[in-house]
Amino acid sequence: MAGELLLEVTDLSVDFPSDDGVVHAVRGVSYGLSSGEVLAIVGESGSGKSVSCLALMGLLPKTARIQGSAVYRGTDLLSLKPKELNAYRGNRIAMIFQDPMTSLNPVYSVGWQLAEAVKAHHKDMSKSDAWTRAVDLLQLVNIPNPQSRAKNYPHEFSGGMRQRAVIAMAMANDPEVIIADEPTTALDVTVQAQVLETLETAQEETGAAMVLITHDLGVVAGVADRILVMYAGKPVEVSTVDEVFYNPKMPYTLGLLGSLPRLDTEEEMLTPIQGSPPSLVNLPPGCPFSPRCPLVADVCLETEPPLEVTSSADHLAACHRWRELEGDVDARDFFEATHVDAETTS
Repeated sequence: MAGELLLEVTDLSVDFPSDDGVVHAVRGVSYGLSSGEVLAIVGESGSGKSVSCLALMGLLPKTARIQGSAVYRGTDLLSLKPKELNAYRGNRIAMIFQDPMTSLNPVYSVGWQLAEAVKAHHKDMSKSDAWTRAVDLLQLVNIPNPQSRAKNYPHEFSGGMRQRAVIAMAMANDPEVIIADEPTTALDVTVQAQVLETLETAQEETGAAMVLITHDLGVVAGVADRILVMYAGKPVEVSTVDEVFYNPKMPYTLGLLGSLPRLDTEEEMLTPIQGSPPSLVNLPPGCPFSPRCPLVADVCLETEPPLEVTSSADHLAACHRWRELEGDVDARDFFEATHVDAETTS
């Protein structure tokens, strides 16, 4: 069960200047994160998922223009200078990066790097104690023969083992918040399951809240408590896992669900969402999803819908026509019928 509020993000926006204009990478992201809770941030590549979290950690380039607030236990992380932020990064708030091979230094052993992560926030700890802690962490994330494996270099670990080692590094200082950025990307299904189990272990051992960033709704089904769906840099649906899966109020969310493989149907083909996400440089007026949406109407082309309460207080959606998704709507039938209509019209 979720406990006290640890992190409150309010109206977070991130812009990047470019030769083509200003890229509006994140547009008004808000959420709260309580202790013990898992919040999944879901969306296609380029939707602003990772950028929103990198902004909290102070890991964006200096050219990034960040607005809004991210209050952790009364302190606005976005107002801190880099040296001040070091007291929080890796200590109170840890991040698991998408590619473990680039997260680990190839010229140092895995154990040495884990020990360094411990000593960075515990200056008075001896090297032997830090090494013991590193070995214990590897054992905790189910690395076989942790005493000898700690002396190995990253290239001597498999992809799944490297990811578990990075999770161990995030656990090193018992953080209160863990941000996991696409932790199962490029891993096969079996290893994905192992990594997700390791993440659960990390959360249980540290008691941390977690932000899980992914493009795959299937990954978060049995892990997350709440889901925040992003599109074109903006939240478009926020609710509990059950509400999002069984009663989606945004056509984009319905499309993501329709693209998941299912065992309860004989259909072999998945139903994709036609088209591509819009450019974040010059967003057209209206709803960014309107060019791909089966329910598009005139109002959708004129006004961007706000994120508002739908049929229940804990279910928010940014859609003018969310009421038409009430009831049992099959994602495959919904999008397939639209594709047929579009082809007939053309």
